[in-house]
Amino acid sequence: MAVTIDRTTSRRRTPPPAARLSLIPAPGGLDGMWWPRSRALTRELPTLTVALGEHWGRITGVTVHPAYWPVLPHWVSVAGRTVQVGWSTEEQDPHRLTLFSADGRRDVLVIPPETGADAAAQLMAGDGIDVPAREQAADRIDARNREEAWETDGGAGRPSSLPRSIGSAGPSPAGRRR
Repeated sequence: MAVTIDRTTSRRRTPPPAARLSLIPAPGGLDGMWWPRSRALTRELPTLTVALGEHWGRITGVTVHPAYWPVLPHWVSVAGRTVQVGWSTEEQDPHRLTLFSADGRRDVLVIPPETGADAAAQLMAGDGIDVPAREQAADRIDARNREEAWETDGGAGRPSSLPRSIGSAGPSPAGRRR
């Protein structure tokens, strides 16, 4: 049987979808909210850093908490340059991303990607919800998703809601700034 491969469609690259982002500052040190489409930092961070670079200057580093990110790259490629990615279990809130630029540091609340569109829109708009309530809502969504994943697996192994042992905290991009 003959197989034909159409390479014309594989060469066309569609631009990644825009970052789902709200830059409404909130009490508690939040500079905005971000609703990623997945938990893949290598896929999500380039779009986010480009969008934020337009408002806050070139993003040079990001620090995350490893609790909700299954793969932690040391860096991501953004428009031909490298953005350092660090992590900390002690200094970083699990529901926040800290971004570093020449202008300083900014904190963004991460709305879990599994969040429904209506709930995410409400969280991103603020709608009178304070920062602790937003973080609690994100925590409830993450706990529900971990519990559903555990149930789907038939309850095998330990529930994914238990903390993973990560080891010591990794380097923070803050230490790499010049």
